[in-house]
Amino acid sequence: MSDQQSIQSDPNWWRQAAVYQIYPRSFADANGDGIGDLRGVTSRLPYLSELGIDAVWLSPFYPSELADGGYDVADYRDVDPRIGSLDDFDTMMAKANELGIRIIVDIVPNHSSDQHAWFQEALAAEPGSPERDRYIFRDGKGPDGAEPPSNWVSHFGGSAWTRVPDGQWYLHLFAREQPDFNWTNTQVREDFKKTLRFWSDRGVAGFRIDVAHALAKDLPAELPDLPPTHNDTMTDFPTDGSHPLYDRHEVHEIYREWREVFDEYDPPRTAVAEAWVANERRVIYAQQDLLGQAFNFEFLEADWDAAVFRAIIDSSLASAAEVQASATWVLSNHDVVRHPSRYALPADANLNEWLLSEGHTPEPNPEQGLRRARAATMLMLALPGSSYLYQGEELGLFEVADLPTGSLQDPQWERTGMTSKGRDGCRVPLPWNRGGPSFGFGGDAWLPQPDWYGESSVEAEDGVPDSMLSLYREALRLRRDFQGDENLTWSGDAGSAQSVLHFRRSTGWESVTNFSSGPVPLPEGKVLLSSQPLSDGQLPGETTVWLER
Repeated sequence: MSDQQSIQSDPNWWRQAAVYQIYPRSFADANGDGIGDLRGVTSRLPYLSELGIDAVWLSPFYPSELADGGYDVADYRDVDPRIGSLDDFDTMMAKANELGIRIIVDIVPNHSSDQHAWFQEALAAEPGSPERDRYIFRDGKGPDGAEPPSNWVSHFGGSAWTRVPDGQWYLHLFAREQPDFNWTNTQVREDFKKTLRFWSDRGVAGFRIDVAHALAKDLPAELPDLPPTHNDTMTDFPTDGSHPLYDRHEVHEIYREWREVFDEYDPPRTAVAEAWVANERRVIYAQQDLLGQAFNFEFLEADWDAAVFRAIIDSSLASAAEVQASATWVLSNHDVVRHPSRYALPADANLNEWLLSEGHTPEPNPEQGLRRARAATMLMLALPGSSYLYQGEELGLFEVADLPTGSLQDPQWERTGMTSKGRDGCRVPLPWNRGGPSFGFGGDAWLPQPDWYGESSVEAEDGVPDSMLSLYREALRLRRDFQGDENLTWSGDAGSAQSVLHFRRSTGWESVTNFSSGPVPLPEGKVLLSSQPLSDGQLPGETTVWLER
């Protein structure tokens, strides 16, 4: 067996992998229509190989009306013609395999597009029909049924119910174009297993499960009303599985069936849950008879504070160990403000208000944001477990906060009455070149790119020793060499324990992060990499260094 075959057949590859998320519409446009596509992804796979990642997670590329950026799926077993074809997908898979890069695809099981064939059949069928039973239809309240069945609200604003011409209402926890599936329906369960096999047979290594905590619902004849903030944050959900819509015990039975499908393959297919629930509940999704991993959003949301980071690291590693999973770490993704911008703002800044405010106040400190982002990235990559990287973070991209409101495409903008600017600012197409049309992305980019993109492009940073791109490449190379087992040992021998996090890995690899603004003594050891220049035996403020002893 060749080294390449050995790598690809490793059943534990995911436990300490570096996974790069691609938002396909914004990554690379090969045909010049302004929308990223699969051929664009294929053309840039050598770049990702040089970066040093282990796998690519592809956000949805399925046929979609783009009511929610592709998360409204019209056909789960095809490719949107604007993004490519199944042949393009197979070509991309072949190139990824050649380079030793695995592919993970996004699965959206809570809801479909309203253009999905099943939902169109449901609209054409009568109330109580088998076609409607695949979704969640209910009669309305009031003498003529003109009131929604309950007061439930959509994540994107307004009612979670929409009325159809015959008078019934259907449930959509997100946009009205995203009707929720009825997961008590056997056809729904079997069809999604067919989808998992379809992509697994094409060679994908695993799946990212969108809104993994929402599939199972308790829907009695008389639906209960809920507080208007019932779906705002993970802290709103009870921890006993009693919420009627989220994180119910029954959802895990669905994933046990999925695990049986994953284990039909050699190596078994992997999965990671997007479950916005409390840590003690999220870890259940990571059990080895379920999905195996779940995203750690506490790490993403953590303030720049040593004690906060340490508490999250300790609890995450302990929880993962309980279920024999590996921890996951993530600083940015397609749903949140990019972390260099978050770290450039005061800890108590309201990010939505900042995006909405004229002139974007409070004023960010971009130098501090990049300094902290570099340090946080090195800390994250030194931790045992999987690191998930979002496209463009290796370039140090900031949030594009000043997108003109007329260009916004996230449904949150319109459907919250223009009180939430949404997620478009982290989805702006990537800059590959210093100049030229769309900075080398391709055609006229579907979201406007800022002028400062040129100096944050791949071309501008490639080969520059102190660039963010060079830091990521070197950090990922060293990470692969030094990773070791899934444990760490804390040390207290560097500076103040209140401002410094210092831990060792079994290979002799050490990571030291100074969260304070001033320097602290640098521990002894051979310096492997530093997020900022070192001098006079000092570790500067807001800096991470890797050592070998």
